[in-house]
Amino acid sequence: MTPKGRQGGGRASQGRERSVIVLAGEDRNDCEILAALIRAHRPDLGAAAKLVRINDPVRLRRKSGPVLAAAVGALVGKARAKARQQQAELLGFVVHEDLDGYTDAQYDRIRDTLTAEFARQSPESRTALALAAWESEGWLLLFPDAFPHVRPRWKVPAPLLDRDTGRVKDAKEELKRGLGLPVFRESDGPAVAREALQHRLIPSPRGTNRSYADFVGDLTGWT
Repeated sequence: MTPKGRQGGGRASQGRERSVIVLAGEDRNDCEILAALIRAHRPDLGAAAKLVRINDPVRLRRKSGPVLAAAVGALVGKARAKARQQQAELLGFVVHEDLDGYTDAQYDRIRDTLTAEFARQSPESRTALALAAWESEGWLLLFPDAFPHVRPRWKVPAPLLDRDTGRVKDAKEELKRGLGLPVFRESDGPAVAREALQHRLIPSPRGTNRSYADFVGDLTGWT
Protein backbone atom coordinates (compact mmCIF):
# COMPACT_ATOMS: atom_id res chain seq x y z
CA MET A 1 0.00 0.00 0.00
CA THR A 2 1.30 3.46 -0.89
CA PRO A 3 1.73 5.90 2.02
CA LYS A 4 -0.85 8.69 2.20
CA GLY A 5 -0.20 12.22 1.05
CA ARG A 6 1.37 13.50 -2.13
CA GLN A 7 2.71 10.59 -4.08
CA GLY A 8 6.32 10.40 -5.12
CA GLY A 9 5.41 10.08 -8.79
CA GLY A 10 4.07 6.67 -9.78
CA ARG A 11 5.92 6.46 -13.07
CA ALA A 12 9.28 8.01 -13.67
CA SER A 13 9.55 10.64 -16.36
CA GLN A 14 9.64 9.52 -19.97
CA GLY A 15 12.88 7.79 -20.85
CA ARG A 16 13.57 6.66 -17.30
CA GLU A 17 13.00 3.29 -15.77
CA ARG A 18 10.12 3.10 -13.31
CA SER A 19 11.43 2.77 -9.75
CA VAL A 20 10.20 2.33 -6.18
CA ILE A 21 11.43 2.97 -2.67
CA VAL A 22 10.13 0.28 -0.34
CA LEU A 23 9.29 1.18 3.26
CA ALA A 24 9.14 -1.32 6.13
CA GLY A 25 8.24 -0.34 9.67
CA GLU A 26 6.41 -1.31 12.80
CA ASP A 27 3.11 -0.11 11.31
CA ARG A 28 1.51 2.13 8.70
CA ASN A 29 1.90 5.27 10.83
CA ASP A 30 5.66 4.92 10.98
CA CYS A 31 5.89 4.36 7.24
CA GLU A 32 3.86 7.49 6.52
CA ILE A 33 6.20 9.50 8.75
CA LEU A 34 9.16 8.06 6.83
CA ALA A 35 7.54 9.03 3.53
CA ALA A 36 7.37 12.69 4.59
CA LEU A 37 10.99 12.64 5.72
CA ILE A 38 12.18 11.08 2.47
CA ARG A 39 10.33 13.71 0.43
CA ALA A 40 11.90 16.47 2.49
CA HIS A 41 15.48 15.21 2.45
CA ARG A 42 15.53 13.63 -1.01
CA PRO A 43 12.98 15.46 -3.17
CA ASP A 44 14.84 14.17 -6.21
CA LEU A 45 14.11 10.58 -5.23
CA GLY A 46 10.60 11.40 -4.03
CA ALA A 47 9.85 12.77 -7.49
CA ALA A 48 11.51 9.92 -9.37
CA ALA A 49 10.22 6.95 -7.37
CA LYS A 50 6.96 5.69 -5.99
CA LEU A 51 6.98 5.03 -2.24
CA VAL A 52 5.42 1.69 -1.34
CA ARG A 53 5.07 -0.24 1.90
CA ILE A 54 5.39 -3.86 2.86
CA ASN A 55 3.02 -4.93 5.61
CA ASP A 56 5.29 -7.14 7.71
CA PRO A 57 6.08 -5.42 11.04
CA VAL A 58 9.81 -4.96 11.64
CA ARG A 59 11.13 -6.70 14.75
CA LEU A 60 14.92 -6.94 14.43
CA ARG A 61 16.60 -5.22 17.38
CA ARG A 62 16.54 -8.20 19.75
CA LYS A 63 17.56 -10.77 17.13
CA SER A 64 21.06 -12.07 16.42
CA GLY A 65 22.86 -14.78 14.51
CA PRO A 66 20.84 -17.08 12.23
CA VAL A 67 17.54 -15.72 13.56
CA LEU A 68 18.49 -12.17 12.55
CA ALA A 69 19.81 -13.38 9.20
CA ALA A 70 16.51 -15.12 8.49
CA ALA A 71 14.45 -12.08 9.50
CA VAL A 72 16.51 -9.69 7.36
CA GLY A 73 16.40 -12.16 4.48
CA ALA A 74 12.61 -12.25 4.66
CA LEU A 75 12.38 -8.44 4.57
CA VAL A 76 14.84 -8.14 1.69
CA GLY A 77 12.92 -10.81 -0.23
CA LYS A 78 9.63 -8.99 0.30
CA ALA A 79 11.15 -5.67 -0.81
CA ARG A 80 12.35 -7.29 -4.03
CA ALA A 81 8.97 -8.94 -4.51
CA LYS A 82 7.20 -5.60 -4.02
CA ALA A 83 9.39 -4.04 -6.70
CA ARG A 84 8.60 -6.92 -9.07
CA GLN A 85 4.91 -6.53 -8.31
CA GLN A 86 5.19 -2.86 -9.27
CA GLN A 87 7.20 -3.82 -12.36
CA ALA A 88 9.87 -1.43 -11.15
CA GLU A 89 13.50 -1.13 -10.15
CA LEU A 90 14.11 -1.26 -6.39
CA LEU A 91 15.72 2.15 -5.93
CA GLY A 92 16.02 1.91 -2.13
CA PHE A 93 14.83 0.16 1.02
CA VAL A 94 14.00 2.09 4.21
CA VAL A 95 13.60 0.09 7.44
CA HIS A 96 12.12 1.53 10.63
CA GLU A 97 12.04 0.24 14.19
CA ASP A 98 11.54 2.04 17.49
CA LEU A 99 14.41 1.17 19.83
CA ASP A 100 12.75 2.11 23.15
CA GLY A 101 16.18 3.21 24.31
CA TYR A 102 18.80 5.96 24.05
CA THR A 103 21.56 6.43 21.47
CA ASP A 104 24.12 4.65 23.61
CA ALA A 105 26.51 1.75 23.12
CA GLN A 106 23.58 -0.64 22.64
CA TYR A 107 22.18 1.59 19.90
CA ASP A 108 25.58 1.58 18.17
CA ARG A 109 25.75 -2.20 18.38
CA ILE A 110 22.26 -2.68 16.94
CA ARG A 111 22.84 -0.21 14.12
CA ASP A 112 26.23 -1.66 13.18
CA THR A 113 24.85 -5.22 13.23
CA LEU A 114 21.81 -4.39 11.08
CA THR A 115 23.82 -2.29 8.65
CA ALA A 116 26.24 -5.16 8.11
CA GLU A 117 23.48 -7.75 7.71
CA PHE A 118 21.52 -5.73 5.14
CA ALA A 119 24.74 -5.03 3.23
CA ARG A 120 25.60 -8.73 3.25
CA GLN A 121 22.19 -9.88 2.03
CA SER A 122 21.43 -7.04 -0.36
CA PRO A 123 24.71 -5.45 -1.47
CA GLU A 124 23.12 -4.08 -4.63
CA SER A 125 20.44 -2.09 -2.76
CA ARG A 126 20.54 1.29 -1.08
CA THR A 127 19.34 0.88 2.51
CA ALA A 128 18.47 3.50 5.14
CA LEU A 129 17.90 2.47 8.75
CA ALA A 130 15.41 4.50 10.77
CA LEU A 131 16.23 3.20 14.26
CA ALA A 132 14.37 5.79 16.29
CA ALA A 133 15.47 6.65 19.83
CA TRP A 134 13.23 6.31 21.78
CA GLU A 135 10.55 6.17 19.11
CA SER A 136 9.21 8.00 16.07
CA GLU A 137 7.54 10.58 18.31
CA GLY A 138 11.01 11.57 19.50
CA TRP A 139 11.80 12.50 15.91
CA LEU A 140 8.56 14.46 15.57
CA LEU A 141 9.61 16.59 18.56
CA LEU A 142 12.28 18.05 16.27
CA PHE A 143 9.46 19.86 14.46
CA PRO A 144 7.36 21.36 17.29
CA ASP A 145 5.86 24.08 15.10
CA ALA A 146 4.10 21.40 13.03
CA PHE A 147 1.83 20.32 15.89
CA PRO A 148 -0.44 23.42 15.91
CA HIS A 149 -1.01 22.94 12.20
CA VAL A 150 -2.63 19.59 13.05
CA ARG A 151 -4.58 20.81 16.10
CA PRO A 152 -4.60 24.59 16.70
CA ARG A 153 -4.64 24.16 20.49
CA TRP A 154 -1.59 21.91 20.57
CA LYS A 155 1.64 23.40 21.88
CA VAL A 156 4.74 21.36 22.65
CA PRO A 157 5.76 22.05 26.28
CA ALA A 158 8.88 24.17 26.76
CA PRO A 159 10.88 21.39 28.52
CA LEU A 160 10.63 19.32 25.32
CA LEU A 161 11.90 22.08 23.01
CA ASP A 162 15.38 22.57 21.56
CA ARG A 163 16.96 19.56 23.22
CA ASP A 164 18.32 16.13 22.42
CA THR A 165 15.02 14.39 21.76
CA GLY A 166 16.76 11.03 21.79
CA ARG A 167 17.04 11.56 25.55
CA VAL A 168 13.28 11.95 25.98
CA LYS A 169 12.07 8.69 27.44
CA ASP A 170 8.72 7.60 26.01
CA ALA A 171 8.12 10.71 23.91
CA LYS A 172 4.68 9.44 22.94
CA GLU A 173 3.48 9.60 26.54
CA GLU A 174 5.10 13.00 26.99
CA LEU A 175 3.10 14.29 24.03
CA LYS A 176 -0.10 12.75 25.33
CA ARG A 177 0.38 14.52 28.66
CA GLY A 178 1.78 17.78 27.38
CA LEU A 179 -0.03 18.82 24.21
CA GLY A 180 -3.46 19.25 25.77
CA LEU A 181 -6.78 18.35 24.20
CA PRO A 182 -7.54 16.50 22.06
CA VAL A 183 -5.08 13.95 23.40
CA PHE A 184 -2.29 13.04 20.99
CA ARG A 185 -2.64 9.59 19.44
CA GLU A 186 -0.07 7.52 17.60
CA SER A 187 -2.21 7.88 14.48
CA ASP A 188 -1.65 11.66 14.59
CA GLY A 189 2.06 11.20 13.86
CA PRO A 190 1.73 11.08 10.06
CA ALA A 191 -0.29 14.30 10.03
CA VAL A 192 2.42 16.04 12.08
CA ALA A 193 5.08 14.81 9.64
CA ARG A 194 3.05 15.95 6.61
CA GLU A 195 2.58 19.41 8.13
CA ALA A 196 6.30 19.60 8.86
CA LEU A 197 6.93 18.75 5.21
CA GLN A 198 4.36 21.21 3.88
CA HIS A 199 5.66 24.09 6.02
CA ARG A 200 9.32 23.29 5.25
CA LEU A 201 10.21 22.64 8.87
CA ILE A 202 12.14 19.42 8.29
CA PRO A 203 15.33 21.02 6.91
CA SER A 204 15.69 23.05 10.14
CA PRO A 205 14.99 20.77 13.12
CA ARG A 206 14.79 22.27 16.58
CA GLY A 207 17.05 20.20 18.77
CA THR A 208 19.04 17.08 17.95
CA ASN A 209 18.60 13.33 17.82
CA ARG A 210 21.56 11.20 16.72
CA SER A 211 19.34 8.35 15.55
CA TYR A 212 17.54 10.79 13.26
CA ALA A 213 20.83 12.24 12.01
CA ASP A 214 22.08 8.73 11.26
CA PHE A 215 18.95 8.01 9.22
CA VAL A 216 19.32 11.25 7.29
CA GLY A 217 22.97 10.39 6.70
CA ASP A 218 21.93 7.08 5.17
CA LEU A 219 19.45 8.83 2.87
CA THR A 220 21.79 11.57 1.75
CA GLY A 221 24.44 8.96 1.03
CA TRP A 222 22.29 7.38 -1.67
CA THR A 223 23.66 8.14 -5.12
